This record gives sequence, structure tokens and C-alpha cells, in this order.
Amino acid sequence: MNKVEISGVNTAKLPLLTPEEKVELMQKIKQGDEEARQKFINGNLRLVLSIIRRFGGRGENADDLFQVGCIGLIKAIDNFDLSQNVQFSTYAVPMIIGEIRRYLRDNNVIRVSRSIRDLAYKALGIKERIYNEEQREATIMEIAEELGVTKEDIIISLDAIQEPVSLQEPAYSESTENIYLMDQIGDKKNTDELWTQNLTIEETMKRLNEKEKMIINKRFFEGRTQVEVAEEIGISQAQVSRLERLAIGHIRRIYK
Repeated sequence: MNKVEISGVNTAKLPLLTPEEKVELMQKIKQGDEEARQKFINGNLRLVLSIIRRFGGRGENADDLFQVGCIGLIKAIDNFDLSQNVQFSTYAVPMIIGEIRRYLRDNNVIRVSRSIRDLAYKALGIKERIYNEEQREATIMEIAEELGVTKEDIIISLDAIQEPVSLQEPAYSESTENIYLMDQIGDKKNTDELWTQNLTIEETMKRLNEKEKMIINKRFFEGRTQVEVAEEIGISQAQVSRLERLAIGHIRRIYK
């Protein structure tokens, strides 16, 4: 991962754009300027390089990871919305990481069968649908019954596609700007629309009160269950559920 040249690119001579240059080039890109697009890509290759370094030590080819990361970068450029009032790197980091993780998942030495992956993705889709509709976590049994399989099958499939990563691990750092994995709101479907929506929610969270922030952070950033949160702060699970609904409602009102 410390190679000077990756995929024919001399990483020691990668350009670095100023925030003002990024905004100016992005505006030109949205007007169809291909030269500005290429300059913007070249000016953000340091971002890709910084991200692939955290995937070191797995025996993966740095050239391959760099190329895959560049695909994520290009997708981020093509789908970035200037009106969202977020930095490009904040938007691009999760998309680049997602592209690399999909590549690693699909090319893992210990292959996960297509049927297991498909089952896991269907299960994740059901979990997300139930949460969006009812603001609660779906149980393994609910998912299993809807898909017509055993709960053991669901557990095995979900475990097979998981890759532990510390939420405290820096995903990208540039000067004084540090972006941690815990700063990104996860999106199991990895759609561009939902990435933008989640990042907007993150900005909105700054306007919540301290109790609302605490509940949302513990539930969705730290990955705690309602029971765990209740035990930690000394209230009932029902109270946590009520506070969580109020916080989400507040986010939705601000977001609108």
C-alpha cells in the first residue's frame, strides 16, 4: 500500500485542490465541462489513496483497490448535489468505501455463495422496510417467516456478509479534516439517493437537543439495541422507544 506508483499513477505527484477550486470545478462539471471533470478526478485521487490504505494487510492488490476506489470516486462526482451543503469528501468517502467493500466481498478468497448473499440482501431489505414503515427493528423470526426460511438461515446469511470495522477508525484525513466511519450514517442498499439523504440527516442532527442526540447516537451510530440503551441510562426500554420516535420525528420536521 506504500507503492509510489499505483495503476500507472505517480502518487507522489498527485495534485491537491483547494476548497474553492473544488466548488468552481464542480459547478463546471454540472454544466458538462469534461476538462473540469478530469481535473476534479485527478485532484481527488489522494482521497482514494488515503481510503485504500485502511484496507491494507489483506493481501489485496493495491492497483486493483485503487481502480475500484476510482470507480466509487467517479460515481460520487456524477451524483454529488451542490445544493446539499456538504463537503464533497464527506459525500464521497462512504461511496468509495462501499465500492471497495463490495469488490472485496464479491472477490473474497473464502467465497460466500450467491444464494447466501442474495438471502442476506433480501433480509436487509426487509429490515429496512419495516424500520422505515414502523420505526422499529425487525426480528429474525419475522424476516425468516416473510422469506419462508428458517431463522438459522437468516442468521448464517447475515453473518456471512459482515466484515467487522471499528467505528472509531478514521476513513479519511486531509489537513485538519478527519472523517470517521462513525460519522457516516449507514445505508445497506448503497443507493446514491439514500447516501445524500443520510448525510442531510447527519447535518440535521446538530439541531437536536442533548437527550435526542444521545438516543440517536447510541442507537444508530454506536449500534446499541433499545434494551442496551435502557440499561445504560437507567430507564425502561419503552421510554427509550418513545424518545427515539420523538427524536426521529424531530429530524423529519427539520429535514422538511
